[in-house]
Amino acid sequence: MNSGIRPSQYIQVSSGQWEVFQGASIAENAVSLTVNGEIWLTFMCTPIDLEAMAVGFLYNEGLIQTRQDIADIRVCPGSENIDIWLNQSVQKPKHWRRTSGCTGGITSISDYSAVEIQKPQFTNGGVISPDRINHLVGQLFEVQTLYRQSGGVHTSALSDGEQLCIVAEDVGRHNTLDKLAGKLLLQDLSLPHRLILTTGRISSEMLQKAARLNAPFVISHTAATSLSIQLAEQWGITLIGYARRDRFNVYTHPQRILPIPIDFTEEVKHAKTNL
Repeated sequence: MNSGIRPSQYIQVSSGQWEVFQGASIAENAVSLTVNGEIWLTFMCTPIDLEAMAVGFLYNEGLIQTRQDIADIRVCPGSENIDIWLNQSVQKPKHWRRTSGCTGGITSISDYSAVEIQKPQFTNGGVISPDRINHLVGQLFEVQTLYRQSGGVHTSALSDGEQLCIVAEDVGRHNTLDKLAGKLLLQDLSLPHRLILTTGRISSEMLQKAARLNAPFVISHTAATSLSIQLAEQWGITLIGYARRDRFNVYTHPQRILPIPIDFTEEVKHAKTNL
C-alpha cells in the first residue's frame, strides 16, 4: 500500500555547523484519469485514496451523481493511472482550467455564476457554538498524520458537527476535497449535518466543491479569497477563516453561530452597510 511519504535525506546548516539527517517527504506523483477508456487529464497528487479522489472529482464537476453511476474503478499497480468505467456515456469536457494555488487543481467550470447550487438544508436548525467549532479545529490538527511525518501536506475533514467522520490528506488542497466527496459516495455515508474543515486556503473552486457537498459550514485554518466570500454569501454558506483552537474569523452568515451577543447584531449590520 502506498504510504504517501518517501524517505529523504537532507543537510541541516545551523550556526555554521553542517549535519546530515534522514527524513521523509510528502509524495507527489502524476496520476492520469481514464474515463470509459479515454484518458481525460493528469492529477498532481499524493498517491493515496486515489479511487476516492477520482470519484470525488467527477462528482464535484457534476459529471456523476451517485455511487450507482460507477460500473468499475481500478487503480493501476504502479498507481500511475485511475481507470473508471461509468454506467453511462459522459462527454469529456472540451477545456480544462488550472485553478489557483501550488499544484493547482483542474476544473472544467469557467463561470461560477452559472453553477447551480442547491442551498444547504439544515436539519438541526443550522447553528453551532463557538466552542464546538474550536473543538473540531483541534480535532483537525490531531488527525494530520502525514503532516506530522513529512510536512508539506494539506488535511481536510468532513464532520457531522460532533466529530470528524471522513479525513483526507494530499499535497494539493483541491484534491483533499475531491477525496472527501469520493469517500462519502463510495462508503455511502449519510451525514445530514455537514461541516468541512481544511488547512488549505479557501478560493472560489474550493468553495464550489464544498457547496457541491452540501456543506453549510466551511472552516479553514488560513485565508479566504474575495471571490469565495462573495460566493459563500450568495450560496448561503457560513465561511470561517484563520481558525485556531481558541479563535476564528467569520466572513459570511454569522447568524448560524450561537450564542451571538445581542448588542453585536446591529454592529455587524452597520459594518456591512459601510463596505
